[in-house]
Amino acid sequence: MATHRYPGKLAPRFFPNSSHLFSASNRSQPAPPYAGNRLALRVAALSLGVLASGSVAAEDVQQLQPVTVNAKASVSAPSEGSGSYRTKSSNTASRMNMSLRETPQSVSVITRTQLQDFALTDINDVLEYSPGVTVERVETDRTYFTARGFDITNFQLDGIGVPFVYGNLYGDIDTAIYDRVEVLRGANGLMTGTGTPSATVNFVRKRPAVDTQASVGLTYGSWDNRRVDADVSGALLDSERVRGRLVASYQDKESYLDRYEQEKSIFYGVIEADLSDSTMLTLGHSRQDTLSNSPMWGALPLYRTDGSATDYDASVSTATDWAYWDGQIDSSFVELAHEFANGWLVKGVVTRQQVKADTKLFYVYGTPNPDTPGSDLYAYPSLYGFDNEQWIADIYATGPFTLGGREHEAVLGVNWSKSEVWDESRYGAGIGTEVDDIEDWDGDYPDPEYNAGVAGSEFTDKRKSLYAATRLKPMDRLTLITGLRVTDLDSNGVSYGDSKQESQSGEVVPYVGVVADVHENHSVYVSYTKIFDPQFKDDIDHNRLDPVKGDNIEAGLKSELFNERLNATLAFFKTEQDNVAEVAGTYPGTSTNYYEGVDGVTSKGYELEIAGEVSPGWEVAGGFTYVSIEDKEGEDAKTYVPRRMLRLSSSYRVPSLEQLKVGASLSWQDDIYREQGVATTGPNAGESIRTTQEDYMLVNLMAKYDFTDNWSATLNLDNITDEKYLNSLYWAQSYYGAPRSAKLTVNWTY
Repeated sequence: MATHRYPGKLAPRFFPNSSHLFSASNRSQPAPPYAGNRLALRVAALSLGVLASGSVAAEDVQQLQPVTVNAKASVSAPSEGSGSYRTKSSNTASRMNMSLRETPQSVSVITRTQLQDFALTDINDVLEYSPGVTVERVETDRTYFTARGFDITNFQLDGIGVPFVYGNLYGDIDTAIYDRVEVLRGANGLMTGTGTPSATVNFVRKRPAVDTQASVGLTYGSWDNRRVDADVSGALLDSERVRGRLVASYQDKESYLDRYEQEKSIFYGVIEADLSDSTMLTLGHSRQDTLSNSPMWGALPLYRTDGSATDYDASVSTATDWAYWDGQIDSSFVELAHEFANGWLVKGVVTRQQVKADTKLFYVYGTPNPDTPGSDLYAYPSLYGFDNEQWIADIYATGPFTLGGREHEAVLGVNWSKSEVWDESRYGAGIGTEVDDIEDWDGDYPDPEYNAGVAGSEFTDKRKSLYAATRLKPMDRLTLITGLRVTDLDSNGVSYGDSKQESQSGEVVPYVGVVADVHENHSVYVSYTKIFDPQFKDDIDHNRLDPVKGDNIEAGLKSELFNERLNATLAFFKTEQDNVAEVAGTYPGTSTNYYEGVDGVTSKGYELEIAGEVSPGWEVAGGFTYVSIEDKEGEDAKTYVPRRMLRLSSSYRVPSLEQLKVGASLSWQDDIYREQGVATTGPNAGESIRTTQEDYMLVNLMAKYDFTDNWSATLNLDNITDEKYLNSLYWAQSYYGAPRSAKLTVNWTY
């Protein structure tokens, strides 16, 4: 079991700028979030357990629906309780609630039913089920994400953008508190302030219900994976004008990786209050703590000095027995929504999020020599502390208006955010000490003094935006969506000796989309937006690169089939970008990368997606993606991104035994590779080294049985073929994915 050790003061750490590890890009930045007091969580779980033990039969929780003042004053309709793998609407693209067919971009939704069926308890698992998204697991506790060949750098909470500080996710995000996860692929400058052509991931929180409902789930799985989930909601007053919800979860697990184990707790509380028949106030707070023992910092070397590929057991880890990676995420929000008699809604949201990290890590660098096994690998210990506080305010008005005898819709809003970052690295003594052969390594390395130097960051990013959009209906079968966002950016401070000073004023990102109904159930669409993406990488003179700029266009066909129970999309996309950062070399006398902006980077391809009910009791969700990424010479770029991907999941309620639901999911991607430099020894000295991960498929199975209206059990079997594969080639190092595993969850609902 992991032990609690989160200190009052963060301890620092350094991220090595080793050119062999970060040859594609300088990912030279920090760690994750979580750790703290679990008393409230355990009291909540105990209370729900007592409630469960004394319960009597009641309505099935799937029949209960959250109730709010009105649909507009809340987020779009919840997926919870629907039993479906589809949703009818999404406002991730424009703040205006539109059906997926009315949205002129590709949108995937992982619903609460799908999360529960396949035990998707963290965001990495969720996005591996989303079409077109690649989860780059570079380490155990740090992840990058890509879509359509480019990094996903912006997450949202209920549609409010929370950008990554360093372009990656520290730790993970547990899904216990979310109703669903929406993934809008393509540029979304209208709602995010930047037009990165990858995707926007929107986490939609659970909201209170009027009718009392509760659930408790207990999970046990491979590698001593133990988890408890508790969720209770209902009206807090007889008038039902005040409603609340409490969600808590606790997990303690070991791993297929040597020495690695993790303890995680989540707590979320939210209250809705009807101040009047048309005004609602919402207050909420969540906290996630994670304690990881023996995490990997960096990963396994993938090649030897003679160019041959390494091949370790899937369980091999470079972590020491004293390493840890702890963190904490606190997120608070307040919302005030008022709907006027004319149908217009005004809503204001203020969000505060704080992410902290405390780590003691051990990185192994170097290239093993086949002629002298166990040599040419070296130690790099470090302490690291991180603290990021973000304040985000958003206020907007949306509603109908009449023009030319027709009713249209508009939204107008302002957004302000401030992000303050502090981090510090303290380098360990003995950097460069040779380590034993990691094939049989037990993590035994002396914990050194951390007195070999100190470096760090302290900077502030500010952003102000004005956005506006309108949905016009010039004809019954034609919809025109236009909008723009005007953004000011300001950054100041330093990061590891480099200035973060930058200012961008009045940057305009326009958006236009057209949707035409060609049939009662079919629509064609086209959308266009500019790309504006500020960068934080430096050139040879230590000056920050100018923002990436370009164009993104998407066109396709959307259909609602089987009496509107199934959504289907065929999308074609193309992106052209200038000034995309690429590694140009290392600063003299160091291993730190510098960059140059490259013009003419093109990404194009197509996607096919379906989601919903094929026939009564048969749910399906997934899609196929093809993408081509080329530089200005027409050569392949970003070869670590799979060109073809298939994601598909399905479940079926057995008609002859309605208590039984069975399901399966598969994830396939074609081969990827990475150029790793040249061999320095052996007969192939001087020849280029290429690391390749051949195409592979992962297959998961599930079965759920409802014993009563209140009790059920779900069995999940993952990677049933025991496929061995590298998690990612995003970096020059990597580690292997999880082998075959199982977990059993017993659920009680009221």
